[in-house]
Amino acid sequence: MRKLEMTELNRLSADAFKTIEKLPITIVLDNVRSALNVGSAFRTGDAFAVTELILCGFTAQPPHREILKTALGSTESVAWRHFQSVEMAMQTLQAEGNTIYAIEQIENSISLQNFVIDKNAKYALVFGNEVEGVSEEALKYVVGAIEIPQFGTKHSLNIAVTVGIVTWELVKQLKK
Repeated sequence: MRKLEMTELNRLSADAFKTIEKLPITIVLDNVRSALNVGSAFRTGDAFAVTELILCGFTAQPPHREILKTALGSTESVAWRHFQSVEMAMQTLQAEGNTIYAIEQIENSISLQNFVIDKNAKYALVFGNEVEGVSEEALKYVVGAIEIPQFGTKHSLNIAVTVGIVTWELVKQLKK
């Protein structure tokens, strides 16, 4: 067994990435405190070719030093927009035809393993603040919530981990 060389990975350039068809998934970061988590979300967005990232409120924006540290260049490939308020972002995403889901532990949430994606829909997935979760303002616009089942004592995952888990599960369904 051997690790693949960089030349064997067939990586796209940032310009080539911008031209490929994207998955109908938008990652929304609702007042995320950690710029490192934002950078990680960019990297996940690049890995799975999502449509874009939406950064809301006080969520840090590129070219923030800590975003660039974890994004490893993906801020140059992944499309992104910033909205001063999550309400403006939600209204825009709805107008653009997105089905909006919160990734949150709330009443009547759908367990991730039971969520079935509609391959004809466009999705906006709202990931909340590290302490407060998805804001009440954002929840007014969602059609439902998806929850990652957890079995330990904390029932809390880092947002960067959550973005990766949820996005991968939806990508698996889209690629079937």
